[in-house]
Amino acid sequence: MKKIAAAAMVITLLGALMAGCSSGDKNSGNAAEGASPEGTAGAAESTTYPLKTDEKLSYWGEINGNLVGVKASHDEIPFFQKWQEKTGVKLDFTAPPSGQVKEAFNVMLASGDLPDMLEYNFIGDFPGGPEKAISDGYIIKLNDLIDKYAPNLKKYLQENPDIDKMVKTDNGSYYVFPFIRGDEYLRVFQGPVIRKDWLDELGLPVPETIDEWTTTLRAFKEKKGAAAPFSVVSKPRFFNESGNGAFIGAFGVNRGFYQEDGAVKFGPAEAGFKDYLKLFHDWYAEGLIDKNIATADTKAVDGNIASGATGATVGNAGGGIGKWQPLVEANDPKAVLVAAPYPVLKKGDKPKFGQMNQAYASEGTVAVTTAAKDPALAVRMLDYGYSEEGHMFFNFGEEGVSYTMEDGYPKFTDLLMNNPDKLAPAQAISLYARSSYNGPFVQDKRYAEQFFALQTQRDAVEIWKNTDAAKYNLPNITPTPEESSEYATIMNDINTLVDEMTIKIILGSEPVDKFDDYVAKMKSLGLDRAIEIETAALQRYNSR
Repeated sequence: MKKIAAAAMVITLLGALMAGCSSGDKNSGNAAEGASPEGTAGAAESTTYPLKTDEKLSYWGEINGNLVGVKASHDEIPFFQKWQEKTGVKLDFTAPPSGQVKEAFNVMLASGDLPDMLEYNFIGDFPGGPEKAISDGYIIKLNDLIDKYAPNLKKYLQENPDIDKMVKTDNGSYYVFPFIRGDEYLRVFQGPVIRKDWLDELGLPVPETIDEWTTTLRAFKEKKGAAAPFSVVSKPRFFNESGNGAFIGAFGVNRGFYQEDGAVKFGPAEAGFKDYLKLFHDWYAEGLIDKNIATADTKAVDGNIASGATGATVGNAGGGIGKWQPLVEANDPKAVLVAAPYPVLKKGDKPKFGQMNQAYASEGTVAVTTAAKDPALAVRMLDYGYSEEGHMFFNFGEEGVSYTMEDGYPKFTDLLMNNPDKLAPAQAISLYARSSYNGPFVQDKRYAEQFFALQTQRDAVEIWKNTDAAKYNLPNITPTPEESSEYATIMNDINTLVDEMTIKIILGSEPVDKFDDYVAKMKSLGLDRAIEIETAALQRYNSR
C-alpha cells in the first residue's frame, strides 16, 4: 500500500513542484492524536543524555552548501559526530546530492524505503503541505510523542504561544522538530547593496527613492564606466530577490501573495506591477541594468561586482556583503559595500515590503517517518536541540574547541573565525555548529553578532529591517490536502506566465501595455480560485 501511495504522490509532486504551496515566493502515524503542549496537563518524561541505547537510527538530510567541497558526508563533519556522542544515539546518514534535494526526495518516496528521520521543508517543498504528508502516510503526527518524550520543545512552545501557532497545522498537528529564529534580529538579512566609495566620489547620497536610484545608476554608468550598473541573480527565477519586494515594493506590490486591508492579493496582477515592469524596461533600455540580467547566475553576479562592472545589487549581509567585500577590495582597495534601504517612491515613506522571514523557518526541520523503528527514541534524540546544553551545542559547537565563554558570552574561537585551513567563517561554523544555516533547534542571536564581522554587515540589518513587511506578508499558510493539487496546477501555470511576461516586457520584446492582456490570462488560468484558496488558508491560520 505504501508503494501505491508513493507512486500516486510522485504524480502529484511532478505536477506541482514549480508552484510551491504557500504565499507566492515564499516568499503523525504511529502516535495517536493527542493534546497540544499548551493543553496538556501531564509532564513530559525527562531525558538524561547521553541516552543508553544500542539502537541505530537512520537520518536523511542534505549537507549544508557551505560544506560542499569541504566534507563528503555527514560522518566526516565534527558536528554530526558530536551530536551522536552527546545524545547517545548512533545515526546512519543518507544525503541527497547538493542542489537536487527535491528530486532525491521524490525518488525516496517512490521507493517506499523511508528512513527513521527526514530533514525537509514540508511547507515550502511538499505539495499539499505537512497535513498531506501525514495523511499520505509518510510522516507521523507528533503530538503524543512530544507530550511524552520532548519536554524541552514542549516547554519552549508553552512559553512561546506565537511560535506554537506557527509550527502546527490548521488541524493542530505537530509534524516536525522546528527551526526557530530566536530573535527578531535573525529574521532580516537581505536587501539592496551599493558601492559607497562610488557614491562618495560622485557626491551622491545613498539612494532612497526610485528617482534617486535612476540618478545613481546613470552616474555609475556614465562616470564610473560600469557596464552593468545594477545586476542581480536571476536563477532559478528572474530577479529572485524581488520576491521579497526589492524595488517592486516601491510600487506597493511584491511578486507573490500578500495581505492588505483584510484581503489577499497577488502582486503580478496588480497595477503596481505594471509600473515596476515599466521602470525596469526603461532601465534596461538605457543600459542601467545588466544586459544579461535574465540569465545571470550567482557566479556571473559575483564576477560583475568583483570587477567593478556592477555597483549595485540585492544580497545578504553574510553571503552577500561578507562575500563580496574582500572581492571588490582585491580589485580596488578603496571599495566599500554598504546597505541601502528598500526603495520608495516618495522620500520619507516607509517601505511597504522587504525581506523579513518568519520566526519559524520551514527549512531544516526534522520529521519522524511512519517507518521509524522506535519513534520515541527519535523524538528524545531530536528534543536535545531544545535543551540548555543542546542550545549551546547547536549554536556554538563544543566549548573549548569552537567557542570559549568570556564573561558569560560564547565567543567563537579562531578555529572558526580565522580558520587555519583558510576556511571562511561560514564554512568553519558549519563544521562545528548549525547556527549559520538551520536545523532542529532555536537559533541564537549571539552567533550572528560574530558571524557579521564587518560593521557594514551589522548596519545592513538595521537598515533593511525598517519596512512594513510584517504587516503585509502572509504567514506560513497552506492549502488543505483536498485543495493542494488544484492550487498547485493553477499556480504552476500562473507563475510560468508571470516569468514569461516579466522577461518579455523588461527586455522589450513585448510592450508594457501588453500587461493588461497578461492579467486577463492569469484570470483565465484560475487566479481568482487561487486567491480564494489562499484566503481560506489565511482564515484557518488566524483561527488557530
